[in-house]
Amino acid sequence: MAVSVKAMTADQDVEYGAHLPLIDLGTPLSLPALRAYVRAAARLGYRHLCANDHVVFDRPWLDGPTALAALVEESRDMTLATTASLPVLRGPLQLAKTLAAIDVLSGGRLVVGAGPGSSAGDYAAVGLRFQERWRRFDEAVQVLRVLLHGDSAGFEGEFYTTRGVVLEPRPVQRPGPPIWIASWGSPVGLRRVARLGDGWLASAYNTTPDRFREGLDRLAGELRRVGRPPESFPSAIATTWLHVTEDRGAAERTLTDVLAPMLHRPAEALRSVPLLIGPAEVCAERLAAFVDAGARRIFVWPLRDEVAQLELFRERVASLVPRRP
Repeated sequence: MAVSVKAMTADQDVEYGAHLPLIDLGTPLSLPALRAYVRAAARLGYRHLCANDHVVFDRPWLDGPTALAALVEESRDMTLATTASLPVLRGPLQLAKTLAAIDVLSGGRLVVGAGPGSSAGDYAAVGLRFQERWRRFDEAVQVLRVLLHGDSAGFEGEFYTTRGVVLEPRPVQRPGPPIWIASWGSPVGLRRVARLGDGWLASAYNTTPDRFREGLDRLAGELRRVGRPPESFPSAIATTWLHVTEDRGAAERTLTDVLAPMLHRPAEALRSVPLLIGPAEVCAERLAAFVDAGARRIFVWPLRDEVAQLELFRERVASLVPRRP
């Protein structure tokens, strides 16, 4: 089914990424299965390979950075993205060391997505106060940048210091891998993106096309306010749950039996978000709405039958979205 995809990608202006299926949804996790998934994603023209991050979760969750590093060879020339890594929970020095290694091993193909994490359970597990997450995160991002850039001036803050610390080997990219800040799109969150980030990582199941467009407009204003050109500031929509099926009953079961309990969200709340779950034409309409709103990078996460879903998305969903200027 992948034969027509290469021709399509030549004139398609939206870049698609594939999240590594790191959550055990009934199929045992294994390196051979992940290798097959990544090879399929590369063959189908996906441009980004993404790994999410959690410390503890209701379902088995394979460690994201470890999986990303293990799949460097299969990823060919795809951009590797953490969507998002958790510098507060992992510790910014330890995470910087891991990220530098991934950038070196991939030949400089890493984008660092970073966020504070929204799970109080994760913070309890590592012995940190959930209420401090934003203050710690603001500092942790600066520590990541100092370490990954080899900034001799260092960083001194309330929670972290890089005094006497030199990260070696350095990342391949100079001055370092770009750091994209994850935000659901609140005004304070987008101010943080403009102040600390090299890009914005939005969340598909926490936004709508209208809210995403409003977020882009607000972000442009914040970037101008701090003297940065909005035109060259990238963004992406991550964690775009995907299950293409013409069986509406199967789509509903995916929503109510898989996604709602996993995310601790009422099924009704998820129905109000334009998820890519359901018939191909419905998914294409929802995808087109995000593209119309300004999305130019969209990262999908298949729910079960992962390789088949990657194929269905490219051939029966993305192919229906017209090219945008």
